[in-house]
Amino acid sequence: MTKIESARQEYADWCNAIGIDTLPKVNEALTDGKGIELINLCEARQERKYASIANQIYWRRKKSRIVMMSGPSSSGKTSSSLRIAQQLRVLGLTPKVIELDNYFVNREQTPLDENGEKDYECLGAMDVAFLNEQLNDLLSGKEIEIPKFDFKEGARIPSGKTMTLGENEILCMEGIHALNPALTPAVDQSKIFRVYISALTALPGGEKTHYTTTDKRLLRRIVRDNRTRGISPEDTLLRWASVRRGEENYIFPFEDNADVVFNSSTLYDVPLLKYYAEPLLYGISESSQAYGKATSLLEFLTRVVALKPNEIAAIPPTSIMREFIGGQTL
Repeated sequence: MTKIESARQEYADWCNAIGIDTLPKVNEALTDGKGIELINLCEARQERKYASIANQIYWRRKKSRIVMMSGPSSSGKTSSSLRIAQQLRVLGLTPKVIELDNYFVNREQTPLDENGEKDYECLGAMDVAFLNEQLNDLLSGKEIEIPKFDFKEGARIPSGKTMTLGENEILCMEGIHALNPALTPAVDQSKIFRVYISALTALPGGEKTHYTTTDKRLLRRIVRDNRTRGISPEDTLLRWASVRRGEENYIFPFEDNADVVFNSSTLYDVPLLKYYAEPLLYGISESSQAYGKATSLLEFLTRVVALKPNEIAAIPPTSIMREFIGGQTL
């Protein structure tokens, strides 16, 4: 059994243990006024998982000084990395962060895809040699200047910021290629602890035997992009095929390289997303190319009981779901 399969099975066993292992049972709990109780239960479980991951990093801290995190779109990678960092601090470690996006090659060196367009998602868009040089310098106790990529200019520029990696310090990096060993070919792989983060689980229920985790992530992205990036639900739906191609090419083939898998699904996430996503999806016109997918999502959401405003207010400000609906304090 792979780590991904084990994570799915563990989650299924937990749902079965608490007696809420189907979508109708989630709906029943919400209808019975147990929404806040369900939210608290899910959040407590996730906190234990974050602590468990931090414990594993702590146990390997002498050897594995670098933590690499990756996962598909809208899995909650940002929130999860911050929550894990928080748990590391509890254990007396100091996490330091460098964004992998700062290691892009200059725009004119970016490889082209099959259509002659610049492929910013491929591994060739990263300055692998420079990244490996800096990681090895950090591991050997040297000071580096943290790079900064200017996306407006399409070039790496000096940041003026330096970093060393002290005895109780852990380097955390998150990005699309973080689980691919080809990103760090010159670094001793035993010095890297890899974390895979994804919304892995969907519940059986109704005529549709399951709602896909892909659709769950899509709903998360629709809500977040509309709120924080000014991207319309229609545009998010139209871009989704391209996002999925990137995941299939650069993330999913390397998921089993993870030392640990974090399942970012919660039992209340789709009822929460219904509250925010449904009115956005109804705004897509029949003439749009996105209408078919919007209709499919709306048809599924008719089978879901939405959270009430007072229940949404009870979601902790550190919750992974706050990354999508807002109000996060991490």
